[in-house]
Amino acid sequence: MVAGELLQEHVGRTKAPDGDDSSSETLASNGKLSEDHRNGLANGALHVTVLDPSALEKEIPPEENQAMLPGEEKPLVTKLYLRRFAVLLVFSLYSLVNAFQWIQYSIISNIFTEYYNVATVAIDWLSIVYMVTYVPLIFPATWLLDKKGLKITALLGSGLNCVGAWVKCASVGPSLFGVTMTAQIICSVAQVFILGLPSRIASVWFGPNEVSTACATAVLGNQLGSAIGFLLPPILVPNTADNKELMGHNISIMFYGTAAVSTLLFILTITVIKDRPPLPPSQAQAVLPVGTSEDYSYKRSIINLFKNKAFVLLLLSYGIMTGSFYSVSTLLNQMIIHHYPGEEVNAGRIGLTLVVAGMVGSILCGIWLDHTKTYKMTTLTVYVLSFVGMIVFTFTLDVGHLLLVFFTGGALGFFMTGYLPLGFEFGVEITYPESEGTSSGLLNAFAQVFGMIFTLIQGKLTTDYNPQAGNIFLCVWMFVGIILTALIKSDLKRNDINLGTNSKGQAVPTECPLERASNGAKLESTLSLSRETSL
Repeated sequence: MVAGELLQEHVGRTKAPDGDDSSSETLASNGKLSEDHRNGLANGALHVTVLDPSALEKEIPPEENQAMLPGEEKPLVTKLYLRRFAVLLVFSLYSLVNAFQWIQYSIISNIFTEYYNVATVAIDWLSIVYMVTYVPLIFPATWLLDKKGLKITALLGSGLNCVGAWVKCASVGPSLFGVTMTAQIICSVAQVFILGLPSRIASVWFGPNEVSTACATAVLGNQLGSAIGFLLPPILVPNTADNKELMGHNISIMFYGTAAVSTLLFILTITVIKDRPPLPPSQAQAVLPVGTSEDYSYKRSIINLFKNKAFVLLLLSYGIMTGSFYSVSTLLNQMIIHHYPGEEVNAGRIGLTLVVAGMVGSILCGIWLDHTKTYKMTTLTVYVLSFVGMIVFTFTLDVGHLLLVFFTGGALGFFMTGYLPLGFEFGVEITYPESEGTSSGLLNAFAQVFGMIFTLIQGKLTTDYNPQAGNIFLCVWMFVGIILTALIKSDLKRNDINLGTNSKGQAVPTECPLERASNGAKLESTLSLSRETSL
C-alpha cells in the first residue's frame, strides 16, 4: 500500500484505569479488536501515530502524551546531518586499509615465496584466508550488527584490523611465515565486520536520493585499498633476491606504515562513528523500529531471506561475479609474470588500473541508480559488459603488448568492480524491511565461497596449463551469472515506501517489534502479526 497509508489519522487514546496510557482504542475493553480494526488489518493497514520530534531527545511524560489531540496529523520527521559524511569517510578509510592488507602479499607473491621460502600456493592462502574466515563468521557478525548496532561492529572491524597490522610487524623474518599467516587471519576476521556495513551506513545515515551513491562510496573505500595494494607493495618491496636482509627491511617499512595508519583510523572510529542519527534520513527508515526487541529472531530473518526467490538468485549471481573478481585479483601477478617475466611493477600497475577504473564505475552506477532506480536493468547491463570484458581480457593477455593489457584490464575493472555496490543496493531493495546488514552479509558470504573455489580452481588451471585456461573457466561461470540475473524479479520495496507507491503491501519481518517508538513514529498495533501481514 502507499506510504501515505502509514500516516493514518491519529487514534484517540483513552487512559486505562491503572494509569497505563499505552492502551488505545485499537483494542476493545474485552481485549478483542473492533470490527473496523479487524477489517483494517485484513487489508494490510498498520496504523501509525507520529510522535513529536522532541521525543527523540527526551522522554515524553505521560500527561503530555495524553494531551495530543484526536485526529491530529503530523508528517514523519526526517533530517540529513553533516556528520554522515564523516562517518562515511572514516569507514571508507579503515575499509581501505583492510583491503590493502588483503592484496599486499598476492601482488608480489614471487617475492614473498622467495623471502619466506614457501610454495606459491602458501602465499595464495594468505589471500584465500580472507574468504575462508568470512563464511563461518558472517552469521554471528550480522547478528551482532542487528543486536548491538553499527558502532560496536565498526569498532571490532577497525580494532582487529589494527591488531593484525601490528602482528605483521613481528613477522619480518624468513622463518616467521606462521606469524604473518596468524596476522593475516586476524585481518580476515576484521573483514567480517567491515564488508557488510556499506548498505547499513547508507540506509541509516543518507537520504533516498543519495543512498545508492553513499553505498557505492563506502564500497569504493575497499576498492581503493585494493588499488593501493596493487600499486605500493611492488614499489616498497622491490625484488632483491640476492639480498634477503634488504628485502626484510623493505617489508618491515610496509608493515609498520600500515600499522601506524590503522592505529590512527581506530582512534577516529571511536570518536566519529555512531549507530544512527537522532532523526532518520528517509521515510523508509522512519517507519522501521529503532534497534531490535526481545522478540527479535535472527534465525527467522535468515529464513525469510532464503524464502525470497529473487534474493536467492541475486546471491548466486553476485557470488559468481564477485568471486571472479577476487580470483582475478589474487592471481593477477601470476598471470602477468607468466606472459611478461620480470614485470612485477607493471603487474601492480595493471591491478591499480583495474581497480581505479572500477571505482569510477561504482560511483557512476551509484549516481545512475539514485536518479533512475533501474536496479535490475543496470545490474544486468553491467553483468553482460563484465562478461564481454572478461572475454576480451582473456584472449588479449598473451599478445605481447602490455599497453593493451592495461586497457583491457581497465575495461574489465570498470564493469566488474562497478558491479559490487549494485548488488548490495539491489539486495536491500528486494528484501526491505529485513536488515541491510543481514542481506549484505549473505551476499558477501556467497562472494567469499565462490571466490575461494574460483581462486583454487583457476590457480590450478593457471599452474598446470596457462592463464587462458583459468580465465575461460571464469567466463563460463559469468555467463551462468547473466542468466540468473535475468531471472530476478525486480520488486523495489524500499523505494516504493519512500515514494509512497507501495500499493500491494510490504512484508513485516518477524523481528520488527510492533509497539515501540521508531524515529518519530509509533506502531500502534499490539497484535502479534505474522510476516505475511503487510504495512
